[in-house]
Amino acid sequence: MIRFEAVSKRYGRTTYAVRDLDLEVRAGELCVLVGPSGAGKTTVLKMVNRLVEPSSGRVLLDGRDVSEVDRVELRRRTGYVIQQAGLFPHLKVADNVASVPRLLGWDRAAVRERVGDMLELVGLDPAVYAGRYPHELSGGQAQRVGVARALAGDPPVLLMDEPFGAVDPVGRDRLQQEFLRLQGQLRKTVIMVTHDIDEAVTMGDRIAVLAQGGLLQQYASPAEVLAHPATSFVAGFVGADRGLRRLAVTPVEPGDLYMPPVVRPSSTVAAAGDAAASGGTDWAVVVGDDGKLLGWVEPRQILAAGGAAGAKVGLFVRPLEARVSLGSSLRAAFAQMLQQDAGWVAVLEGDRYLGVLTPDALHAALRRSVGGEPLSVPVHK
Repeated sequence: MIRFEAVSKRYGRTTYAVRDLDLEVRAGELCVLVGPSGAGKTTVLKMVNRLVEPSSGRVLLDGRDVSEVDRVELRRRTGYVIQQAGLFPHLKVADNVASVPRLLGWDRAAVRERVGDMLELVGLDPAVYAGRYPHELSGGQAQRVGVARALAGDPPVLLMDEPFGAVDPVGRDRLQQEFLRLQGQLRKTVIMVTHDIDEAVTMGDRIAVLAQGGLLQQYASPAEVLAHPATSFVAGFVGADRGLRRLAVTPVEPGDLYMPPVVRPSSTVAAAGDAAASGGTDWAVVVGDDGKLLGWVEPRQILAAGGAAGAKVGLFVRPLEARVSLGSSLRAAFAQMLQQDAGWVAVLEGDRYLGVLTPDALHAALRRSVGGEPLSVPVHK
């Protein structure tokens, strides 16, 4: 756990980079510091590992004042990732990643094994990348090496200063998702700095919004910040389109799902038609005996095209590409609707079919995320 107790950093008599900051980052949590230039985000980050000393107040790491910890030892135990990776240009990738374990006194075999493990963890084949120099890497690859190096000494705390800012948008999105996957496995205590509210919403368990002079405006979950900005500054910073941003932080839940008629591939077209009619639709979802989604059918169209009423539904199954996993964001579900030009999205848990998310259900889920009354979910033909 990291705690800032009435921390200020003053330059001169009246100019503050950070002022009276009270903030607690729980163990295993990813906290994002977000705000405009001059909001003191990087200063806050650097006070954790004593690259900057506070003018007043205390920074506590697991209950211990960091000012009482040797600077060198503190920094060796604190991973640090910066924009453009900050790799040592004269060292190969393997040596960059090995730098902290070597400083910690690990033996050669342990260091070599750790380098391989870390490169694999960030999605880089050691056989391909360990012997390369930083200038031989793409921006995204270099940033992955930077993360691997920061994690190599197994630090409990990871500090990240705009780590993906220099990467192209496609690569940036990929790196964000890759890091979230890693964080799901490792559960480090992470403080990350960004000026991009979309990145903060995507990455953070909680977001600390800072104004000029390092004044904390709000500290809450992404959904709470977007739904209920605490101040006019926060409302202006997150933007008028914050409702759309909520799509990214609202998960698909079982209660959001509509349950259309379901038939087996062994059902007849006539039986599928009856099931669809009883459900008030023109279509039915086809699910195997093992619960796996196979696709969907429109019995009326099958019959209109000359299909036999007694024919098996399995002969006419249409693939369903629009699908997401339970717990995926509403944004992911909406993207599937758009990409597949679909009126609804199938929701799965593993391989098991659970139900579908319709546009109306998506809207109701979005209202739920801000405490609005849930909407009734009409059946769409």
